[in-house]
Amino acid sequence: MAESGATKQEILLDVQNVKKYFNLGHGKRLHAVDDISFQIRRGETLGLVGESGCGKTTVGRTLVQLYEADGGKIIFQGKDIVPMTRLQRKKEQLTKKMQMIFQDPYASLNPYFTVGEIIGEGLEIHKIGADKKERLEMVYELLDRVGLHKEHANRFPHEFSGGQRQRVGIARSLALNPDFIVCDEATSALDVSVQAQVINMLIDLREKMNLTYLVVAHDLSVVRYISDRVAVMYLGQLVEIGAVDEVYDHPMHPYTIGLLEAVPVADPDYEKDRKITMMKGEIFSPVNPRPGCRFATRCPYAAEECSSMTPLLQSVGGDHFVACHHPVR
Repeated sequence: MAESGATKQEILLDVQNVKKYFNLGHGKRLHAVDDISFQIRRGETLGLVGESGCGKTTVGRTLVQLYEADGGKIIFQGKDIVPMTRLQRKKEQLTKKMQMIFQDPYASLNPYFTVGEIIGEGLEIHKIGADKKERLEMVYELLDRVGLHKEHANRFPHEFSGGQRQRVGIARSLALNPDFIVCDEATSALDVSVQAQVINMLIDLREKMNLTYLVVAHDLSVVRYISDRVAVMYLGQLVEIGAVDEVYDHPMHPYTIGLLEAVPVADPDYEKDRKITMMKGEIFSPVNPRPGCRFATRCPYAAEECSSMTPLLQSVGGDHFVACHHPVR
């Protein structure tokens, strides 16, 4: 398979042919993530986009080992973490190095813990700080870093707004000074004005702490603003990946083109006259999928080989890769 990324900077995460399936019973398996490969460079943000149910969140959870991969390699800082035992992962301190910001700030915080206990739990587990007093000072510093105050440490999650809870979740993810963070729809449950504040904060934290992000999102405008590169996912597979401006300005996969056409433009006159090409056709089943392109049943350019041969990611110039037998140029 063609390499889908990164040669200019150090590669922090190298994902090679990773698979994650879910057994549905009666011999049926859902191919949630099916043979995907990409790389993430140290210090960059890779956006992962696609419609609901395409497997974006499953990718993020598999990378940070909340799900066990069913195949392939996840090479993090030069070591394949897929075959590691729980003890080996603990020895490598993967939970310190890889963290996740969850989508729902209402469900991802323990309602019985104070904010100070939530943020400080990882510090306590990993014995970071000389004593309880020093750990509390570290919690105060983390709260300040995400725009909260130290008096918030004694409050419970239900006393905060959605945006404040998400800031608590971000502070928790930063507590162990990780190298890599998966942001799983981290702003989708927030008001638009609060979204902007959180996104700008994530960008600022990346620069100050030399963080590397995988941003899982369905909001294409957010992804363009925050990301260096973007990967487009469809029914468990990557269909296009490249520099964010290159993919947005020159999309080549028919699915990417359809996604971008559906993005609203803040111009009433333009929107009034704009014609959007709706994607028609039957949606390919990711349950025990047959060979072929998974977008072929909805693609206006599909040919005979599209229904029998699965396209692989191929370079269409520079760092731009497309998995399509007939890319739109």
